[in-house]
Amino acid sequence: MARGSQEERRMNAAALPLSLAVIAGIFIAIQAPTNALLGKASGSPVVAAFISFVVGMLALGAMVAITGGRVFAPELKSVPWYAWLGGFYGAFFVAMAAFAAPRIGVATMLTAAVAGQIFAALIMDHFGLLGLARQPVSVERIAGALLVLVGAVLVRRG
Repeated sequence: MARGSQEERRMNAAALPLSLAVIAGIFIAIQAPTNALLGKASGSPVVAAFISFVVGMLALGAMVAITGGRVFAPELKSVPWYAWLGGFYGAFFVAMAAFAAPRIGVATMLTAAVAGQIFAALIMDHFGLLGLARQPVSVERIAGALLVLVGAVLVRRG
């Protein structure tokens, strides 16, 4: 099989997840100012995050019902304790965004958040943490992460 066709299949397989990631990024950018509005009206970014998570929980509950997902799957008993902390991380991010977006702007807040995500991701990939396949850190990957960090600084200064 020709190398080009393998690469083409790999890129086609990545098209849907990449597209969904872009859409999720758009939603995150929209989520910060909408939660900031809730935070301003309620007087608390934590209340804003709570409202956001209640709405999210209802949306996800509908999706579970529609798709036939198993919330009480027996396999869930075997996941490590830290697998249950995802909601905590999300809650922190949503509350932080509601607090930070009106103070430093959505672009600066998200650029800084993305820089943090990339550095954490490089470490997790390199060491294969949390069950991930190992993806060694390279000069190119570090350079890309540094460019994002420089971008965060430039977005803030601009």
